[in-house]
Amino acid sequence: MPSYRSQAFPSNRRTTWVFLDAPLPKLNPVAGCTAMLQLTLEQPKSLKLAEVPDPRRQAGQALVKVRRVGICGTDLHAYRGQQPFFTYPRVLGHELAVEVMETDAGVDAVRPGDHCVVFPYLDCGRCIACRRGKTNCCVHMRVLGVHEDGGMCEYLSLPVDRLIPAEELTLEQMALVENQCIGAHAVRRADLDARDTVLVVGAGPIGLGVIQFARAAGARVLVADLAPAKLEFCRAQLGVDEGLPVDADFPQRLRDLTAGDLPSVVFDATGHPGSMEAGFELVAHGGTYVLVSLVQSDIRFWDPEFHKRELTLLSSRNATRQDFEQVMAAMRSEAIVTDPLITHPAPFTEVVQRFESWLDPAQGVIKAMAHL
Repeated sequence: MPSYRSQAFPSNRRTTWVFLDAPLPKLNPVAGCTAMLQLTLEQPKSLKLAEVPDPRRQAGQALVKVRRVGICGTDLHAYRGQQPFFTYPRVLGHELAVEVMETDAGVDAVRPGDHCVVFPYLDCGRCIACRRGKTNCCVHMRVLGVHEDGGMCEYLSLPVDRLIPAEELTLEQMALVENQCIGAHAVRRADLDARDTVLVVGAGPIGLGVIQFARAAGARVLVADLAPAKLEFCRAQLGVDEGLPVDADFPQRLRDLTAGDLPSVVFDATGHPGSMEAGFELVAHGGTYVLVSLVQSDIRFWDPEFHKRELTLLSSRNATRQDFEQVMAAMRSEAIVTDPLITHPAPFTEVVQRFESWLDPAQGVIKAMAHL
């Protein structure tokens, strides 16, 4: 194993996942055990690769080896210092494909050698949202790589019920599941059907997931973005009906394409307050506006116009186990595109030097992915 001790930082961090009054076991490093590589965001724009002790597998958990880590918009925002619900230092990584190395005797849900998708949302199971089946918006939600240390490391000890066996998928597909679930959940929230004309604003990774599952629901799908290359990708790879550059002529072109009606459902996946506010004027009377984006800002709208159209305004947060099963089934049946989404694969040991470039729009990054 190459040595990175010169980059070490003074913390072998301990994580506790709190489920109301029933804390999960700590993932305690073991002094003197073998070392693994771990990538930590110590503060905005400061990623450090270091050797730390391997984690000890706790009772009821599985020791897993991380095989793939998708780089999410959440990770990019955290790197910039723009991620809500976030503290530093933090081990990033919640889009994970892992291999099970060790479990308790008698555990049948997963076994050593299994390749699994990680369900990274640590819901309490008891709050009002969880009791109603809305675990994605748990009052006490903890997300790997956001509230708790994530998978930018070689090994993790994870609760067995957070592992979903997925042998029929490639490792790359497994690491894309969570990302695509964000779009799948947003589409399910909107309750689309073949009568809908949908506009997706923002053709980043989340927007691409919305596009794929809106099309799978039978809707006519339009996409808007500032970048011509992203619009061309959506036409060529995802089969969208029309790609619209966001310029001075955009509102009129949108009206022309909808016979003056405007789209019945608009999804904003930009994470830009100006775009999110402008979207209220892009929705048809009686339509639905879904904010998939998360941004540290107030979002304002003109109330008379909002009421005149009787708009339905929805937010969409994370995903549920149902969404994970839906996305994995869609991947198995090849109902959605996966491989073209991964544009920037990289060895785990090169993530530090490459990360800054992934923020540059000129690089054309759709999805960067680290492999271990």
